[in-house]
Amino acid sequence: MRKMGKYCKAYPIERFREYGGWSEKAFTDNGKEAGDSSNSPERSFLYLQENYVVTSNIFLDEDIVFDDVTPEWIDHCTNALKFEVPVYESVSPQAQSAIGPAEDIQ
Repeated sequence: MRKMGKYCKAYPIERFREYGGWSEKAFTDNGKEAGDSSNSPERSFLYLQENYVVTSNIFLDEDIVFDDVTPEWIDHCTNALKFEVPVYESVSPQAQSAIGPAEDIQ
């Protein structure tokens, strides 16, 4: 079953290729790893997942293009790509009932 993460962000593939340790995994038509990226179709955007793995689609841990997550890679994502997983504040049930149903908000 496909699993969606809580957050991912799309970047042009060129931005990932700026990283010195970047390498791409290629996939066959059914999404299985096929070796190096020399025969992979060119994509214009890839997705940086919340766990710093790069995928070719929005699903977490599926069609992985890059998964060499090191402190250097995390630093590159944080500083060069300005990647930051947002922290969502939860709304308490009491606050939600005071606001009312979402469809009532205008």
